[in-house]
Amino acid sequence: MKLVLKNSGTPANTKLNIYRRNVPCLDIAWHYHPEFELIYIPQSHGIRFVGDSVSQFTPGDLVLVGSYLPHLWRNDLSYYQSGSKLEVKTIITKFTKDFLGNDLFNKTEFYEIKKLLDESKYGISFEKDLAEKLHSDFIELPELSDTEKHIKLLGILNKLSLSKNKTVLSSSDMRQSTTESSERIDSVLKYISDNYASNIGLDDVASVACMTTNSFCRFFKKTTNKSFTQFLNEIRIRNASRILVQENLPVSDVCYIVGFNSITNFNKQFKQIMGATPKNFREAI
Repeated sequence: MKLVLKNSGTPANTKLNIYRRNVPCLDIAWHYHPEFELIYIPQSHGIRFVGDSVSQFTPGDLVLVGSYLPHLWRNDLSYYQSGSKLEVKTIITKFTKDFLGNDLFNKTEFYEIKKLLDESKYGISFEKDLAEKLHSDFIELPELSDTEKHIKLLGILNKLSLSKNKTVLSSSDMRQSTTESSERIDSVLKYISDNYASNIGLDDVASVACMTTNSFCRFFKKTTNKSFTQFLNEIRIRNASRILVQENLPVSDVCYIVGFNSITNFNKQFKQIMGATPKNFREAI
């Protein structure tokens, strides 16, 4: 599996494509494409990867991904198990910068939207409160006429551009300009997502990538902008934060469930990534 330049599957002259997806689980391919992508998820949870960002996502997730920025939404393991009745609901909006004509966003009146689109090269996540306010707009979007879709999307982009409650995701510009990239990263990310709770090490993932450990370390750092250990810790801590919110388990149990074998290291990593100790994080919810 490789990082792929994904074809939008629409005619070449289609500059706006909006569709609803109700599926058992999300795509598992690490990919990028020339269009901007606005992703709204009313129902689903798991881990999302945008550039070098690793974050937990839950219902109400709303993210704008810039063109050529690698990304992947991967559900929790329960979604992929045989017989699972869990379902994902998403509304995907893909559009080019000129979906309303050339140079529109260069006009003074659309400065804030242009700034938003420029900033999306890092990926932007919006607060749940804003997603809730826009919920009905997204739900009706796929059913509108072509003219209404263009008008409605412009309105949504305007509201997003004016929001003060948004988070830039990737810490660096990870955009891909060609299809020449890692031919192994997709299988590696899948392996880490599926096995983070186990005692996996550098040798294990290097073997999945069919590389020596030294070569793999260089490859992984170049592709994700993070070391393998840093990346694995983030996956574990993001899943730990979900468990702390959803289940009334002792912190020590959560530590071992997500793959740590030291409560001291778990607390240290949790505070470093989440900004609070596991106990304080749970109490603040």
